[in-house]
Amino acid sequence: MTTVVAIDGVVEPGETARISVLDRGFLYGDSVYEVVRTYRGRPFLLAEHLARLERSASLLGIPLPLAREAQGEEIERVLAAAQNAESYLRVIITRGNGPIGLDPALASSPTRVVIVTELKSLPAELYERGAAICLIPAGRSTASTIPQGAKSGNYLVNIMALGAARRRGAHEAVMLDAAGLITEGASSNVFVVQGGALHTPPLHAGILEGITRRKVIELARGAGIEVHERALAPADLTGADEVFLTSTLREILPVTVIDGAEVAGGRPGPVALKLRERYRALTLA
Repeated sequence: MTTVVAIDGVVEPGETARISVLDRGFLYGDSVYEVVRTYRGRPFLLAEHLARLERSASLLGIPLPLAREAQGEEIERVLAAAQNAESYLRVIITRGNGPIGLDPALASSPTRVVIVTELKSLPAELYERGAAICLIPAGRSTASTIPQGAKSGNYLVNIMALGAARRRGAHEAVMLDAAGLITEGASSNVFVVQGGALHTPPLHAGILEGITRRKVIELARGAGIEVHERALAPADLTGADEVFLTSTLREILPVTVIDGAEVAGGRPGPVALKLRERYRALTLA
């Protein structure tokens, strides 16, 4: 595996890359980021990811050190240096270094980091049998501590939820808000199929608008599948014809077990399979 990192434009091997302990990304999670993957060596939906990075930075008041085009060029340089067949990319912008203290005004200029490493895809059998998830009460909206829609490095709620799910043998945690409604996975969005229609929590539920989520909604509507963005309760998942997760790395992953109990007939359903075929075709276009 080859890991290459660029810190403020300086490219070096991952094992030697270093960032200051006084960086606010390290101290407070005061940062924004994007995860991108490649297909045939090319970053997929990069423009959409960089546009969301800009929105996240704007919502948190972090000035971007590079314009979108220049950031894209820097990503291409790091990808070329890594020379992986397929890569996982993480682009991070922190508020920068400064004296210890919560005041954002203490930060100096933002720090930008691009990490490129070899892509590790999920095993094919997970798509064939479906994944297990656990419903984890988060006690509040997962995005309530940051402006809605910002993809921030402050991920402690998600980390704790995923840890709880993994201890119960599940692949992913799906978090519930204070009212007990479905929000999102620790690193995914959630969809159910009922009566041939697709249902997913709305953005105002405090979820992140996933790039893959948005693309799947477009593909579904293009295939004549009704899509409803509405509040979902746990019973909507356990009683669904199909359940699946979406994310940049998972693409479209069927769910067949929730809290240890079989759901959706215990096997991936036709809608998820159809949408995954269409999504994969899009990556090869």
